[in-house]
Amino acid sequence: MLSRRFKAEDFGSFARLIIIVGLATLSVSGRTRTSNQTPHPPRPGSSESQIARGKYLAEGVAMCGMCHTPRTDSGEIDSGRPLDGAAVWLMPAHPTGNWPLKAPRIAGIPPASDDDMVRLLMTGVWADGNRLRPPMPQFRMSREDAESVVAYLRSLRPGPGD
Repeated sequence: MLSRRFKAEDFGSFARLIIIVGLATLSVSGRTRTSNQTPHPPRPGSSESQIARGKYLAEGVAMCGMCHTPRTDSGEIDSGRPLDGAAVWLMPAHPTGNWPLKAPRIAGIPPASDDDMVRLLMTGVWADGNRLRPPMPQFRMSREDAESVVAYLRSLRPGPGD
């Protein structure tokens, strides 16, 4: 039987592999439309299935609550205030003057129009034309997925924010 000891660099390689697999998964789910698909405007009414899909994407895939949900005094996510805005709990490895200190409330009343939020989730570009700042991921969702996430955000009851 062959035995091998793991070295510190093995763990770094493993961590890089996990990150690559995670990013690949997100990019597959956020593929842009092909030329035979036509864009359509966000729907004024949202179905329960669209909201459920948006909840799955926001909570289970994109993990929005990790930054946009406040934490309790013990550091746990406050499940009673989902996506209510929160102080950013992580800092960059190398200090930067452009690092946000707060993730905005996105529950109930997102900080932009539905069209702007859909565009943001599809392109990573904010309403003012600027790319999102880290640590916010540069999502590349499909229009359908982005509209579902926005429908879910709109379905939440907004709290007072953090």
